[in-house]
Parts: sequence; structure tokens; C-alpha cells
Amino acid sequence: MNAKLHKLKLYLQDFWRYRYLIYHLISRDFKLKYRRSVLGVVWSVLNPLLMSLVMYLVFSSVFAGMRGTGIENFAVFLLIGQLLFTLFREATTNAMASVLQSAPLLRKVYIPKYIFPLEKVCFSLVNCVFSLAALVILMIFTGTPFYWTALLAFYPLLTLFVFSLGAGLFLAMATVFFRDVMHMWEVFCTALMYFSAIFYDPDQMSGFVQKLIRFNPLYWYITAFRRTVLDGEVLTWSMVWVCGGCALVSLFVGLWAFRRHQDKFVLHL
Repeated sequence: MNAKLHKLKLYLQDFWRYRYLIYHLISRDFKLKYRRSVLGVVWSVLNPLLMSLVMYLVFSSVFAGMRGTGIENFAVFLLIGQLLFTLFREATTNAMASVLQSAPLLRKVYIPKYIFPLEKVCFSLVNCVFSLAALVILMIFTGTPFYWTALLAFYPLLTLFVFSLGAGLFLAMATVFFRDVMHMWEVFCTALMYFSAIFYDPDQMSGFVQKLIRFNPLYWYITAFRRTVLDGEVLTWSMVWVCGGCALVSLFVGLWAFRRHQDKFVLHL
């Protein structure tokens, strides 16, 4: 136990020591993402709104039967699912390639290798926080009431960040040795989107499908966020434990795998 606490202390010390580097890398990613863009960071708000509009039109007309019935404030319901799933997909996809992209720098100077996946996931979280402005705008436009329980939405958002960090660390490690992981993960995320209850109510599905969807951690993060923001209710204990437990397990597995193999990275970069 003392050894594990010592390792955790070293990670926290490294994080504090390289905090300015992380800040600089996040700032750099923002500049690169919106470089030569007239609207700049405003796209963090416009992009989810436009994507939500497209999906709303599709699932309100062409695929209306797929979403089911009885979903109030479907536009807000849809945008919440889209924002959280985008956070996970963007964080893990960017973290996955971060070590490979930083290979020239890693060959010249010593920097803890986990800093790069961590920075990518932090950048995705910051970008998601900016995008939450789109959610506020949509709620005002649709007349959706604001509840005090929305303050509790930080918990599913924070635990999703930790869950994405663990997955990103594992994927970054795996990608160094097997480049095919990048292509496989893209296909996996596409399939995962349909099992994350983004544009439908899983309670209207058959019993087997409901059980299958509940094995998806993203379903719990999205549902917990909707419960606090859209329904105005506090989190259930099952949501608290599942969201927190999945985050801790993901982080533990990701850190263990990354730390175990990071010394071999230089042979494959």
C-alpha cells in the first residue's frame, strides 16, 4: 500500500511540475484547431448546435420511429448525449495518437510520456466545457427549465473525464505497438454510438437490448447527466457507484498498462 501511495505521489508531483507545459500544449492545440478560422473558438458552440440540428431533423422525420415516443425536450435530450459522447470519442482518439505524434520531442528531451495523453484528454474536456454554452443556449431557446440539480452534473462529467483518461492511456500504449488500433477504434466508436442511448430512450427497447445497453459505461454517464440537467433529479446511488467505479477501473488499467510498457516505446517510435 505504501508503494502504491508513493507512486501516486510521484505522479502528482510530475503533474504539478509540468503544469505549465500542459497549459502550453492545450493552448497550442486550441490555436491549431481554430487557425485560419474566422469565428475561432465560437465553433465550439456552433458545431454541437449544428450537429444537433441535423440529428434532430433526421430523427424527427426520417428515423422518427427509431427514437421512440414520449421523450420530452428531444432537442436537449439529443444534444446532451452528443456532447458527452463527443468528449469521450475526441479524448480517446486524440490521446491514442499523442505518443506517436510526440516521438521527435521524446527522443530529444525527457518528459514523462503520460503527459501527452493527459494533455489531449484535458484539451477535450476544456473544449467540451466551451460547448456546454450550446446546451445553455438550446435550453433557453426551447424553454427548458433550469434546475439546481444541474450543479450535480459535474460528477458524471468529471468521472467521464477520468474514464476517458484511462482508456486514452491504454490506447496510446497499444497504438505504439500496433498501429491498426487507430483504425479499429474508429469502427468501435461508430458501433458504440448506437449503444449509448444518444438519440433514443433505452426503456422503450426490448429486455435483452436494455441489459446490453446498460453494460455500456457511456450510457450511465449520459443518463446521469440528463437526470440532473433535464429531469431536475438528484443522482441515484447506482449512478454514483457505476460512474465512479468505471472511472477508477479504467484509470487503474490504463495507468498500469502504460507504465508497464512505456520503457519499450523508444524501440517502436
